[in-house]
This record gives sequence, C-alpha cells and structure tokens, in this order.
Amino acid sequence: MHNVINVTDNIYWMGANDRRISLFENHFPLQFGVSYNSYFIDDEETAVMDTADEAVLTRYFENLEYALHGRKLNYLIVQHMEPDHCAGIAAVAAKYPEAKIVVNAKTLTFLKQFFPEAKTWPDRFVVVGNGETLQVGKTSLTFVFAPMVHWPEVMVTYDSTHKVLFSADAFGSFGALNGNIFNDHADMRANISEYRRYYTNIVGKYGMQAARLLKAASGLDFKIICPLHGLILRQDFAYIVDKYTKWATYTPEDKAVMIAFGSMYHHTENAVEILGAELDRLGVKNISIYDVSNVDCAYLVAESFRCSHLVFAAPTYMNDLYPQMAHLLHSLQAHGLKNRDVALIGNGSWAPQSVKIMNGFMEKMNDMRLIGSVEFASAVDDHNVEELKQLAANIAASLQA
Repeated sequence: MHNVINVTDNIYWMGANDRRISLFENHFPLQFGVSYNSYFIDDEETAVMDTADEAVLTRYFENLEYALHGRKLNYLIVQHMEPDHCAGIAAVAAKYPEAKIVVNAKTLTFLKQFFPEAKTWPDRFVVVGNGETLQVGKTSLTFVFAPMVHWPEVMVTYDSTHKVLFSADAFGSFGALNGNIFNDHADMRANISEYRRYYTNIVGKYGMQAARLLKAASGLDFKIICPLHGLILRQDFAYIVDKYTKWATYTPEDKAVMIAFGSMYHHTENAVEILGAELDRLGVKNISIYDVSNVDCAYLVAESFRCSHLVFAAPTYMNDLYPQMAHLLHSLQAHGLKNRDVALIGNGSWAPQSVKIMNGFMEKMNDMRLIGSVEFASAVDDHNVEELKQLAANIAASLQA
C-alpha cells in the first residue's frame, strides 16, 4: 500500500524504510535500518527524483503509481548512480516508456555500465550540464554538479520555484524514519551521531569536495533540504551546516579524548584504564574508551572525527600491529583524517613494534601531532605508571592550549 507524504503543495516524499538491513554497503552496521528517500514533483508535468534500493522497489512503485493518479511520468531525474538509489531505473524505463531520463554525462556512462540494456535507449536521455535548468511545468530545476560527494557523477538539484534543495547523499543519515519525516518533528540533534557516522564513513574522504558543495549551497535560497537518506530538513540549518563544515574541513567538534585500544590479555587495557583515571584526576571530562575488537570500526572513525585528541594503544602481534588496530588506522588514513593531537601506547613482550608502526601511520597522515608515547614490556610496572601519568599530563596540557 502506498505511503506518500506532502513536502510542499506539489512535492511529495515517496520513500521507503528498510528495517531488516543490518549492514549498509554490506559492511557498515545498522542498528535501526535506513531510509531510501525519493521525491515526486506534481506540476503540469511530472518528475520523480531518483529510484531506490531493490529491497524496497515494490513500495517505490506503489508510491509512484499513487502519486501519478493515472497521469504519465514525464521525467526520471537521476542524481546518483549508486545501486541503493538507482536499482529501479530499468523498471521505471520499462513501465513508463514516455518518460525522459535526466542525467549528466558521467551519470550516463555509469547507467550504461549498470544497465547494459540502456544502450538501446538513445532517445530517452536528457543530458544536462552543470548549472543548466529544466522546466517541469512551472517548476524550475537547476542542476549543480557535486563530484565525489561521494561518487564522481553526483549532482544535486535546486528547485528555485519552491525553494527546495534535493541534496542527493549530502545531509543524509543512517536510520529508518519513524513516522516523522521532517527534522522539526523529530529530535535530529539527539541523533546527530548517526549523521556523523554516515558522513564520516561514506563521504569523509572527500572533505574538499564536500566543502565545495557547502559553498555552492550557501548561495542558494532554500527553505527545505531533501536528502536521499534520513530526515527532510526544514529548520536548524545553521546547526547542520556547522556540523558538515567541521566534518568537511576535518575540524574537531569537541575538545575530547578518544582512547582506542587492542588487548589480548588485558595488559594493554590496564594501561588504558590507568591513563583514563589519571586524565580524570587532572580534570579532563570528555573521555571515551573503546576496545577495537568489540566496537566496529565505523563507530571509531566517526568518533575520531568528533574528538580533538586521540590515543591509540595496542600490542605487537606477529612482529606487526594488532590486526584490529591496524584496520582502524588504515581506515582513518583512507578517510583523510587530519589535524589531531595523538598519543600512542605500545606493548610487546619481545621485539616491540607497535608504537613504531602506529607512528608510521600518523606520519603518512596530515597534521597528526604526536604529543607523547609509552611503550612497556608485557605488563605495566611502577615506572610505566609514571610514564602514563606524564602522558596524561601532556594530553591535559594540550587540551588547555
């Protein structure tokens, strides 16, 4: 059964939620599912913004049929060719043979790769350029290219008639929608961690490109932002733009300490607990401690973007770094994280290597400032406790700087 909701007088949300999915892109954990947002424009002509994931295509077509009310579909606008938004393109093309498919040149390349049958549709495509405008009845849609936010073909669409920005994956979030589809009806701030986790893991590598899109969006007179995932934004724009600006520029959100550790037999964990207690004694308030073997890397990447100070603690393992810690540091490097104060703790019963290897990761990243390290053999002794206290003092002083 259809579930179509007014966004404006002539724009409708026709999305669907998937609460059964447990892994986004088959590797990011989802506790509360995800929404796939599509939008219908009902004017003298009709248009639909993107399709959806194959898991929800039945609901997508129920919604589209209801929104059309027996009219023909004039346009399918493809902003993003990732399969969670494009899975229904071939089915839309077959069901609505008169519909034109609006793409840019890069989109068209990808579309023909995902759907080889599209090579037989040469008369179906309207290829637009950056800044070009399409009239859908009285609705004026301008296309703004947003390459690498987070695929190279991405474009966003500005409806200047109704002051709506269709933002593709920008301003999106993990999590299904719980009846409330607008951020003024739901507590977006309480759920900002899922916005952060979505941005940092999906878009985080492309900060420069995201910042460029933010600059372009700042010049548009919009009253509503319609993303492909998560809540539709109708208020609190300054708050969300501030968050996105910090994430895109790798600026820490909080003066805070994230401690991520790996430990086989609790000895490295013991060092971390001593460090945390000493930081508390010194008045440091915003501390979080995570076991890299028990907390998925996606959460740790997001926390690393949030916090100003990072501590990595791990043993040497097979003359290399503890595997889960190596995975985390590789992920942070791949996502382009920079501009953090960093402390390292290493453990090795013989031939210790972990501090050296972790520092090697930091040296390959930009502006990761090492403010101290402690290396111990097997278990913490009294001398190591004093070293950990000094490391805590270094962190506390850096937080005050």
